[in-house]
Amino acid sequence: MNRLFFLLLLGAISIYGQQDTRMYAIIDAVSSDRIIQDVATLANFGTRHTLSDTLSQTRGIGAARRWIKKSFEQISADCGNCLEIVEQKNEFAADGRRLTHDVWINNIVAIQRGTVHPNRFVLMSGDIDSRVSDPNDFTSDAPGANDNATGMAGTLEAARVLSQYTFENSIVYVGLSGEEQGLYGGKGLAQYAIDNNWEIIGVLNNDMIGNIEGVDGVIDNRTFRIFSEPTPVTETEQARKQRRFYGGEVDGISRQLARYVHRTTKTYMPELNPMLIYRLDRFGRGGHHRPFNDVGFAGIRIMEAHENYNRQHQDIRTENGIAYGDVLSGVNAAYAAKLTAVNAITLASLAWAPAAPKEVAIGGVVAPSARLEWTASESPFVVGYKVYWRDTTSPIWQYSKYVANGSQITLEGVVLDNYLFGIAAVGADGHESPVVFPSRVLR
Repeated sequence: MNRLFFLLLLGAISIYGQQDTRMYAIIDAVSSDRIIQDVATLANFGTRHTLSDTLSQTRGIGAARRWIKKSFEQISADCGNCLEIVEQKNEFAADGRRLTHDVWINNIVAIQRGTVHPNRFVLMSGDIDSRVSDPNDFTSDAPGANDNATGMAGTLEAARVLSQYTFENSIVYVGLSGEEQGLYGGKGLAQYAIDNNWEIIGVLNNDMIGNIEGVDGVIDNRTFRIFSEPTPVTETEQARKQRRFYGGEVDGISRQLARYVHRTTKTYMPELNPMLIYRLDRFGRGGHHRPFNDVGFAGIRIMEAHENYNRQHQDIRTENGIAYGDVLSGVNAAYAAKLTAVNAITLASLAWAPAAPKEVAIGGVVAPSARLEWTASESPFVVGYKVYWRDTTSPIWQYSKYVANGSQITLEGVVLDNYLFGIAAVGADGHESPVVFPSRVLR
């Protein structure tokens, strides 16, 4: 059986309700033992503060960066040099607040090139740096086991697992620096992506994916949060005005990416409880997806549901019988592996999926049926499109119809006024692009 026939057969099966069995193999391949070993290694560098030692071989952010780079190099060697390793860096000037002196912010980037769309990327990131109570204390021990050695270890593990497969789109695995000092690593890489004309499908920022014991006393090893902004901050004034009349307040590209993670999780890991949080990040706080959002890329934050503030940004100490500090004992390896698997299957699905339609138009004003038209996907392996719609108050897509040929449809009996709509491209193996919300009205 040749590959094309196999993909077409698999696609037909997937379209009609089955799943891609490779996704279950990816889930099973994620190792909690490897993840906790990597978390321990990162925590044992003592501190990974952005301004900490860069020359020591055993302590500080320099040693951590070199170890991460070496780890990516070993993963690449194991897959026949399938990864391009880049140390992307920018010098940032002292800001008088959390950068007390000028510093180079170095990100460690591993690129797994796609076979069809090598310049179309989906990213998974973790943070390299750590901190204690005083954000400018770069000498005290700051193991940062959960925040954010877990996100970094998960990114390394996803690279180990997914590097054994080939994908049509490219995957980027990255350790970002400077998060605690002001999201500097993300700013640098987002600009690098612009300078190199990267087409970014989405950014999965993982920040704290290992804690199951909340400061509120709740213990939960199945729930996680997906934070996403509602609409791009870069949208035009025309788009903002149009939204007032046509809707779409919660249908920006990052929100569609969040729904994609939710749907993929419920399909392949239904025992988990993904929470769609309609906010850029925690209240008044920030994460490394934001710099990508700031320049118009889709990006979300994936993290634990119940935080323990006694273990975040704390000097290691015991007060009134309460242990403070972000140490290894606060990390649940099995939970970190589950959230790593969520990332891995999302990365795989997006990397196997065709390019989304560039534009979707909608019509059906004062008519009994909604009409949609869209531009064809650029991908040669697209086999059709999935038309989605949902109640205006529903957080997720509820209804769908598959279109095998063409780039338009009339949904008989589906009244335009009562629903929200979108289109996704479907590949030969059944994987779908993110949903594209209509941006033009048919006259």
